[in-house]
Amino acid sequence: MPIDVAPMWDFKHPEVSEQRFRSALQGAVGDDALILQTQLARTFGIRKDFATARALLKNIEPSLATAGAEARVRYQLELGRTYASATHAPELLTDDAKERARAAYDEALRTAQAAHLDGLAIDAIHMLGFVDTSPADQLRWAQEALAVVEASTQADAKKWEASIRNNVGYALHRLGRYDEALQQFNAAVTLRERGSDTGATRVAYWMVAWTLRAMKRNDEALQIQLRLEREGDAAGDPDPYVFEELETLYREAGNPERAAFYANRRRAAAE
Repeated sequence: MPIDVAPMWDFKHPEVSEQRFRSALQGAVGDDALILQTQLARTFGIRKDFATARALLKNIEPSLATAGAEARVRYQLELGRTYASATHAPELLTDDAKERARAAYDEALRTAQAAHLDGLAIDAIHMLGFVDTSPADQLRWAQEALAVVEASTQADAKKWEASIRNNVGYALHRLGRYDEALQQFNAAVTLRERGSDTGATRVAYWMVAWTLRAMKRNDEALQIQLRLEREGDAAGDPDPYVFEELETLYREAGNPERAAFYANRRRAAAE
């Protein structure tokens, strides 16, 4: 089996992951070495150093012809992420960049499907939502990814479900279909509550509260956001997005003093 890179990842601190991948590379050979180098490239992409990420991927390109499916899929995924991803500023998402990303993600998807690598296939479909960014297109891609999750029996696919339901909910929210969005966000909360990632669980609840506010159910939204404030503070991880929502909720409630308090908290947390 190829190397499992998931335990080496700390997405909030990509420099930490970089060092883990470099250490693992010391004794790695074959596909394991190729996979580790794709992930090393990703650490630079997350830090918006796309040129370095592409250079690292270019170095392994000659070895891909004889590589296994997972190494080839991960290469294409990371190449695509250097052109279109969540870390790209809008001005970088040119037509040329999007087409380069689409070509890489399409190839990753074809290879993953042929090799029955469901988790990586879901990743590729998910990334196509950063190429086609209209709410309708993002909903289409998210629903396609969810269909793979639901049909798969593979653990690597099943672990995507909360994230993909969040994506479905986000697209529905953007389309103004708030009741449907809330159903998906509540399903994501249920899934997150079964796991151990408390940060991801707080995000899932934030999405619920955000949608409740859009539905004018502000009292319910306020209670969730206040709880998230307490939990974030207790974890030493104050969230500016929570403060932004609290600022809005108190302003809509006609309480400018509390709104100003959370505006200050938001600015401080964002610094």
